[in-house]
Amino acid sequence: MENRISGSLGFTTGNWPLHANKPTLLFIHGSSQNRLFWRSQVQALVDVANTIAIDLPGHGASPGPGNDHVTGYVQAVMDFIDELEIPHPIPCGLSMGGAITLQMLIDHGERFSAGILMNTGARLKVNPLIFETIQKDFNKFVESVVAMGISKKSDADVLRPLIQETSACTPEVALGDYQACNRFDVMDRLPIIKTPVLVLTAADDVLTPAKYGRYMGEKIAGAIVHSIEDAGHLSPLEKPDEVNNVIRHFLRKLPD
Repeated sequence: MENRISGSLGFTTGNWPLHANKPTLLFIHGSSQNRLFWRSQVQALVDVANTIAIDLPGHGASPGPGNDHVTGYVQAVMDFIDELEIPHPIPCGLSMGGAITLQMLIDHGERFSAGILMNTGARLKVNPLIFETIQKDFNKFVESVVAMGISKKSDADVLRPLIQETSACTPEVALGDYQACNRFDVMDRLPIIKTPVLVLTAADDVLTPAKYGRYMGEKIAGAIVHSIEDAGHLSPLEKPDEVNNVIRHFLRKLPD
């Protein structure tokens, strides 16, 4: 893997330069996270695609403020795609990253050969307690991500340092991320999407329950819905091999 910066966004890539004849999986992290969240996917999926995981503005290696509207992050990602001239981009987003992916597929669907929506929803209302905890005790908030973000069948002691590493941003940026989620609602616009879509849910996800994914699967024509068993909201960390295999299978079934 190689760490690079393009414009104002830091990113990690599994292969550089990018192969023009391959699709490019563009991994977009969730609220208060960074590109390290996708380490296993960036490494494992180079056999079927170029792989890139970005830091959204204000996260990880990307400087500047974050954003409190999904559309602001969409613009940053679209600028990144254009600047690098990314071949055949396929956005793959989790939670807030999934909201960003959804908005991209709605507003710029002709630009993408497919999309992957992971543990997300067409509307992402946020519990007011999350805002309060971020503002009053950010360390407690990060620990709550461990408590609520993974399945009780996952090993919290193993995953805790990974989650802490991938949740390194300021309270101000985290607060903006959750405000962006709270404002997000595209439930009535899902039928606009004509791009092939994979919807990944997790059976033990209490933050964005699997019913959110099933709803998107019903409203997006031709969408494929797959559940990751014994995993929670952070399934790419909990079950990386299974998540990778589902993505790999989806890509191999896409039209050339």
